[in-house]
Amino acid sequence: MQPTLLEQNQEKQLPAFPKEIFESLPGLLHAITSNADSPEDADLLLQGSLTVFSACMPNVYGVYGQHEVFPNLFLFVTAKASAGKGRLSLCRRLVEPIHQMMRQQCKAEQEEYKLKLTQYNASSDKAHEEKPEEPPLRTLIIPANNSATGLFQLLKENNEKGLIFETEGDTLSQTFKSEHGNYSDGFRKAFHHEPISYNRRKDREFVELVNPQLTALLSGTPKQVLSLIPDAENGLFSRFLFYYINIQPVWKNVFAGNENAPLEFQFDKIANDFQTLFHNLQQQPQRLRFALSVQQQEEFNSYFDNVQQQFHSKFGDSFIGTVRRLGLSTFRMAMILTALRLFEDNNCPQTVVCANNDFQTALTITKTLIHHSTLIFQQLPTDPPEHNPNIQPQQRLLQFCHRNLTEKHI
Repeated sequence: MQPTLLEQNQEKQLPAFPKEIFESLPGLLHAITSNADSPEDADLLLQGSLTVFSACMPNVYGVYGQHEVFPNLFLFVTAKASAGKGRLSLCRRLVEPIHQMMRQQCKAEQEEYKLKLTQYNASSDKAHEEKPEEPPLRTLIIPANNSATGLFQLLKENNEKGLIFETEGDTLSQTFKSEHGNYSDGFRKAFHHEPISYNRRKDREFVELVNPQLTALLSGTPKQVLSLIPDAENGLFSRFLFYYINIQPVWKNVFAGNENAPLEFQFDKIANDFQTLFHNLQQQPQRLRFALSVQQQEEFNSYFDNVQQQFHSKFGDSFIGTVRRLGLSTFRMAMILTALRLFEDNNCPQTVVCANNDFQTALTITKTLIHHSTLIFQQLPTDPPEHNPNIQPQQRLLQFCHRNLTEKHI
C-alpha cells in the first residue's frame, strides 16, 4: 500500500527530541514545556528556555579542555513563516524581570548621578571636589542593531555579560554588513570567552573585555540563515545550535485552553521563580564549579570521538568545528540543567557533579540537533559569496525541509 502524500512528508521531517527527556526535566523546565501544544513546540520552549537561562547564571562555571567556561549558549531557530517560531517570545519573558530590575537600577543610578553633577556644577570650589562619575548603562538584553563599539561597551558596563535576543535574523546580518556594526569577529570570540579589545574614540580610551560571556538567541527563515552565514566556512555556523521547525499543515484549535490563565501570565510566574534562582546564585559566597563524573566523561568522549570520525569521513575537515563546538554546548546544557536542579533541592555546594539523568538529557538533545545542523550545513555554499553570487543556494535552503534524512539517529 502506497503511503499518502502527508505520510511521505512526515517521513522527511527532521527529528524532534524524544518524549522521555521531558519526564525528568528540572521543575522550572517541566512547567515551561508542559505548555507546549506539539512535540516541536516543546522542543522550541525547551531550547529557548535553556538559552535565555544560560545568560543569567552568575557564579556557575566548569572546566572544559583545561579552560574555564560558562553556561552561555548560541541558538538559531529557523523555519518558514508562520511555522511557530514566534513562541520564542515567551522565553524572553522568563528573563524579563531580571532585565527590568537592571534597567530600574540603572535609572536610579542615573538620577543620583544627575543630582550630584548638578551640585558639582553649582559648587564654587571645584578644585577640592571630585567630579561625579557617570554610572554604567545596566541591561541584560542587548540590541543586535548596534555598532561594534556600542555592543562591546554595553558588555563592559554589565560585567562582560549580556543576551542578544532577536526574532528576525536579518537584524544581526544587516548590522554585520554596516560600516560600524560588523562585530562578527567579537561575536565569535565571545562564544569561547576570548578577550575582545576596542577603542573608544570619544575618550581616546583603549578598552579590553577579558572574559566576555555573551548569549545569543536568534530566529528567522532559512533565507535569513544564509544572510547571516553566507558560506559553510564561516565560523559563526559552528558556534550555533540550530533547530529547524517542521511546518505542520494542521489547523490548531485556537480556543483550546482559553479557560486557563493566558500563557504570558503563566510564564511571568515561572520568570519570578527563576529570578529567585538568579539572586541565590549572585549571593553565593563561592563560585559553583560544575563537573561530569568519570563515567560521564568516558561516555561523552566516546560519543563525540565516534561522531567526529563519522562526519569527517563524510564532509572532511569542514564539519569538525561544528562537532567540537557541539561538545562544548552539550557540556554547557548539562551545566544549566544542573544549576536548575540545585535550585529545586535548595543546595549549592562548591563543586557539583552532574546527575546522570541531566547528562543524558543534554546528550540526547545534541543527538537530535546534530541532524538539524547537518542538513543546514549541506545547503550552505562552500565558496565565499563573492565567488557564488547567485541565489540558488538560498532556494535550496528554503527547500531543505522536504529532503529525506540520509542517515539514522546518531
